[in-house]
Amino acid sequence: MRRLLAILLPGLLLLTACGGQSSQPEPTSQSAGETAKFDSLKLTDNGDKKAPGVEFEKPLTVSEPTIKVVSEGSGDALKANQVAKISILALNGSDGSQLEDTFANEPESLELNDELKTSSAVIYNAFVGAKVGSSLALAVPGQQSAPASAGPSGGATPSPSAAAEPSQLLIIKVLSAADATPVLDKPQGETVTPPAGLPTVTEKDGVPEINVQGAAAPTALVSQDLIKGTGATVKESDTLTVNYVGVNLDGGTKFDSSFDRGQPATFPLTGVIKGWTQGLAGKTVGSRVLLVIPKDLAYGDAGQGQAKGDLVFVVDILGVK
Repeated sequence: MRRLLAILLPGLLLLTACGGQSSQPEPTSQSAGETAKFDSLKLTDNGDKKAPGVEFEKPLTVSEPTIKVVSEGSGDALKANQVAKISILALNGSDGSQLEDTFANEPESLELNDELKTSSAVIYNAFVGAKVGSSLALAVPGQQSAPASAGPSGGATPSPSAAAEPSQLLIIKVLSAADATPVLDKPQGETVTPPAGLPTVTEKDGVPEINVQGAAAPTALVSQDLIKGTGATVKESDTLTVNYVGVNLDGGTKFDSSFDRGQPATFPLTGVIKGWTQGLAGKTVGSRVLLVIPKDLAYGDAGQGQAKGDLVFVVDILGVK
């Protein structure tokens, strides 16, 4: 959800106090804002994989973020610290035109955790207590046009890029909910003996060390389990929490390590080099994975900083969302 809303609604997660709602979770979903503006809203359910039909009186304008359950589901109520799976339809509040539709895609994940409660109590309080199968309407005020710029004669002239933006309407369907899986402290699973010819990995004080001596340059991506975890399977669309060490295959110089920084890293798998995206998709939480990455799946001929040419990583997959 954050990925999508970051595109559609910049600053939404700053709406901490809008609507005067408490940040404390309640047993039922809490509406916020000008909810009477949703009185004309009608939804036609088309199943979980197709966006609903939406009718509303246009233009829809709100002066503050407004959210409400507009169609109640029959499932269990969402609880604090669960992960909700949701689909989103975003519409232009002025004319009803579509801005974004995720219903045909894999559901987005929304973590109902303390971070969301702190950063956006409006969103948190509306979801906690809502039932699985419910549809929520979220309307966000449009942005005002920027002040006119001064023209050559000193008079005000309109700027073509400063037009006001209309309010936006999001219809969010709750598809399922589950308790969040805790992030591991270290890899857990069955030790795997890798084939000969790869860089070797030892461990000192819990930190993997990579020896590249005798390892040949890769002709293709190598993704080898060193520990096979038993957790969830990683998808390319997931966000991972990992610990890792990276070295250059040529010479074995270490160029990056989350272990050295003292904390795991969290990032979307779509936002890293291709060797990571391709090499970690399909692996399981709890695994320790050796990646030997050709330069064309890393940073190319130019490299990046000290990372140059073919690269070697050891990645501990600690969590996924």
